[in-house]
Amino acid sequence: MRAALLLSAIAALSAAPALAQSRQPGEPAFRALFKEMVETDTSVTTGSCTALAEKLAVRFKAAGYADSDITLFSVPEFPKEGGIVVQLKGSDAKAKPILLLGHLDVVAAKPEDWTRSPFTLIEEDGYFYGRGTFDDKAQAAIFSDLMLRLKAGKAPKRTLKLALTCGEETTYAFNGADWLAKNRPDLIMAEYALNEGGGGRYGPDGKPQGLAIQVGEKTVQNFWLEATNPGGHSSVPRPDNAITDLARAVVAVNTHEFPVQFNDTTRGYFTTLSNVLPEPVGPAMKRLLANPQDTEADRIVSLDPTNHSVLRTTCVATLLEAGHAENALAQRARANVNCRMFPGTDPNALKADLERVIGNAKVSVSLKPPVRPLAKAPPLNPAVIGPMREIAAKHFPGVPMTAMMSTGATDAIFIAPIGIPVYGAPGLMLDPDGNGIHGLNERIRVDSLMKGRDYLSDLVVTLANK
Repeated sequence: MRAALLLSAIAALSAAPALAQSRQPGEPAFRALFKEMVETDTSVTTGSCTALAEKLAVRFKAAGYADSDITLFSVPEFPKEGGIVVQLKGSDAKAKPILLLGHLDVVAAKPEDWTRSPFTLIEEDGYFYGRGTFDDKAQAAIFSDLMLRLKAGKAPKRTLKLALTCGEETTYAFNGADWLAKNRPDLIMAEYALNEGGGGRYGPDGKPQGLAIQVGEKTVQNFWLEATNPGGHSSVPRPDNAITDLARAVVAVNTHEFPVQFNDTTRGYFTTLSNVLPEPVGPAMKRLLANPQDTEADRIVSLDPTNHSVLRTTCVATLLEAGHAENALAQRARANVNCRMFPGTDPNALKADLERVIGNAKVSVSLKPPVRPLAKAPPLNPAVIGPMREIAAKHFPGVPMTAMMSTGATDAIFIAPIGIPVYGAPGLMLDPDGNGIHGLNERIRVDSLMKGRDYLSDLVVTLANK
């Protein structure tokens, strides 16, 4: 997941009481499934999504699913980046299916940097530690567990389709969601999909502060910045230096502020917050909504880094490479710039913006493949949003819920273009520090995982019977 961290400002919306208790059955089996998923390395560098998909297929067959209801897929060029689609047929052939979407792959982890082994599930001090414990094996395990349990009972009204794919975390990898949308849309076609990207947040006191439904997201686009030079001996420096040119370009990009933008989702989100937050943030939000060019209001609201990112396109250098020898002037220097584009932004227009910001013809700017589809926000469908709120009121009484745009990106960008609206479901709570997602010592609270399982299971069953 490109983690949809909730704004710390959500804390002002509520002082939440204790959560309701509504435990789902089969917790030991769920824990065993979660352990298997986390302990199967699915990173693009050292792991295999295909191996995990095959393990899951064994579980689904043992639960009674026919071979015709289980599809394992991969391509010869990327044999380790396969995925799985499982179908639970509903009782009403006229009712449109629901797609449960998740990804099996995880961000690479260097064991030598971690306090604990990244691919061993460790329970310690109320947390599960391990790569993928939050992103995205928590929700993928919950959806898989529910599909396994539902097979033993009465079929829901709607058909449920579970698609667990690879490649979400790595732009250059084979992407299973993209492949399914282009090659086997029949396997995943549904009225709508539930995905990662939503969630919730705990406060410093350990109480939930808010829940979020992801409705729309930014689009990821990487760019190359590159400077070249004839080079020469390092004992004779020269002013036209490739590293210096690149360094200035990187600083210019990293410090550039793109203009404030709003869409329906973010306007509604900031309107809600502006009505409850105290001075100076609440009033500043009102001013910014009225006038996106109000620089002082922007400064106040953007003191929160997530606010800052929700309001605009952002670009930042993430990788650098330069030079070929310690005693030689660099002949080539380049940087990867990772941009998160506000919905509707044309990547070619952004390329032109970066060229203007850099203002140096010696530094070339180019789009780095792949050029992904532009993110498309789904409609605020009351048939989906309504049950999300109603069931959350039972599981998380008094905790406010709002729709928000993710500053990250998910596989929704590949699913939405074939006519499937995608919603990031709430339910799994993050700590204020982000739980080490994409970083060191990733973790999830055991309580968050189990309560998220309760909520998401009830939500899917409710929606599947409407």
